[in-house]
Amino acid sequence: MTEITVAALQLGLSNDIDANIANVSRLVREAAAKGARVILPPELFEGEYFCRVEDEGLFANAKPVGDHKAVQAMRALAAELKVHIPTSFFEADGPHHYNSLAMVGPDGKIAGVYRKSHIPDGPGYEEKFYFRPGNTGFKVWDGPAAKLGVGVCWDQWYPETARAMMLMGAEILFYPTAIGSEPHDTSLDTARLWRRAMVGHAVSNVVPVVAANRVGTEHGQTFYGTSFICDERGDILAELGREEEGVITATIDLAQVKRHRAAFGFFRDRRPELYGRLVQDV
Repeated sequence: MTEITVAALQLGLSNDIDANIANVSRLVREAAAKGARVILPPELFEGEYFCRVEDEGLFANAKPVGDHKAVQAMRALAAELKVHIPTSFFEADGPHHYNSLAMVGPDGKIAGVYRKSHIPDGPGYEEKFYFRPGNTGFKVWDGPAAKLGVGVCWDQWYPETARAMMLMGAEILFYPTAIGSEPHDTSLDTARLWRRAMVGHAVSNVVPVVAANRVGTEHGQTFYGTSFICDERGDILAELGREEEGVITATIDLAQVKRHRAAFGFFRDRRPELYGRLVQDV
């Protein structure tokens, strides 16, 4: 088998975790009915994007991976539908807190947890108050016919994230996201920058990319959706608008992607002996 169908979900979210889980589950079922075998919900779909403010009371929402309601729900759903669901959640690990992702497999088990490596800090996105930088390193998991690499939101701006996952064998890259308006500059719309960054990863690594964002306005912060799937040449295969809720799917020919990657020679022509500067502090 050289083809795989993947999906991204886009929806608005509230502070009702049960309603959010129900809405995500409905879209997961729709994606599975369309043949998707890897289904990507947005980042932290358990609730509203809480990092817009610093509120110590919100730490109570973090749970260990085995106890988190959103993860438990996706485990049951993945087992029923026989799909992979990369599941973003607010993780508590003893006294530590992470922006994490559980790779839930078609057996309903958690194949592993990735903790977001790059943590932003700015108006409306004050994540450093809540999350420690991830300590797992980047992760790649075995999926249906392909190895799956997943970065979380702010990770998606870093070419190092994409390249590291590729060097670990990733064949498709997934990015769950929560991004929208910038409170410090209402004239700044990063939607096109956001997409260009990830399309750049697709082109420079010759790899398909799947990105899922939320929509809606939460306490004055508007999330701009525009979730998409692009192929290994950066061409858009499926996309959603700025306000739409729904599912997008695309079928990827992995054998063709592999041929294209080899033909471009980007990995053949790498010069890692020259890249030492990349791992030095500024």
